[in-house]
Amino acid sequence: MARLDRPPRRLRLGLRCLAVAASIGTLGAIGAASFAAAAARAAPQPPQEQQAPGYTDTPLLPDGKWCVHDSRRPQPRVVTPGSASTPAQPGRAPSDAIVLFDGKDLAKWTSGGGEARWKVGDGYVEVNGTGDIETRESFGDCQLHVEWCAPLPASGDSQGRGNSGIYFMQRYEVQVLDCFQNATYPDGQAAALYGQKPPLVNACRAPGEWQSYDIVFEAPRFDGAKLVKPARVTVLHNGVVVHHGQELLGATAHRELARYEAHADRLPIRLQDHGNPVRYRNLWLRPLGEYDRP
Repeated sequence: MARLDRPPRRLRLGLRCLAVAASIGTLGAIGAASFAAAAARAAPQPPQEQQAPGYTDTPLLPDGKWCVHDSRRPQPRVVTPGSASTPAQPGRAPSDAIVLFDGKDLAKWTSGGGEARWKVGDGYVEVNGTGDIETRESFGDCQLHVEWCAPLPASGDSQGRGNSGIYFMQRYEVQVLDCFQNATYPDGQAAALYGQKPPLVNACRAPGEWQSYDIVFEAPRFDGAKLVKPARVTVLHNGVVVHHGQELLGATAHRELARYEAHADRLPIRLQDHGNPVRYRNLWLRPLGEYDRP
């Protein structure tokens, strides 16, 4: 078979250059495509809606509004907790609390339609015989924190020793009384729902020591003049549960049976002047709302 002659040297060089150029073009195209893809990945992407944790295919709860673990249910709002008190220093209220007495003045209180005139001391306010005081603002369902101190030295006995009181809605009393080694009728002692229920236990500290009440109060509901739901109260005295969801029989009365009369949904809180120099400090309140309403 006849041998094919090799192409001339110049032709071979030309063909080789064309092959190299083609390779460079291919690599360039690949590089450009890769660069474009990387740029697309790095470019700002439109925000995507994140799926809230939970479920929407679970059984419906009895209220008929939400499913078990419902991802659509509103998140509770965030509250910064307060701090505990010490004998020398009152604690800090939660971030959403209404501070009723900050240790400085009685600007949020009134008495007989005028200024509250109890004695304001070094971080406390003291009963001084000028009459009851009540909040300028009105409240319904609420959590109330109160710290109080019976006089030292102690004087008197039974109801005449360190007597005062905390009245929700101007009429439902949680009793304040020095009951440290001081006997009185049970439904009139410290932390009693006066005239209705004694506390489960006597958790009183000695006179001269600061004591605390943490009270959850649920206001009664009326339909016109008719009682639909009685008031209910939970009380912790010095951290000890002394009433748990206890229903009230009605407005506080002395030597009479308590009964309800229809009233407004919100009314002031009253502190009683019973003639004894009881001291108060660190009063704050949190109005209580409904579930799923942040």
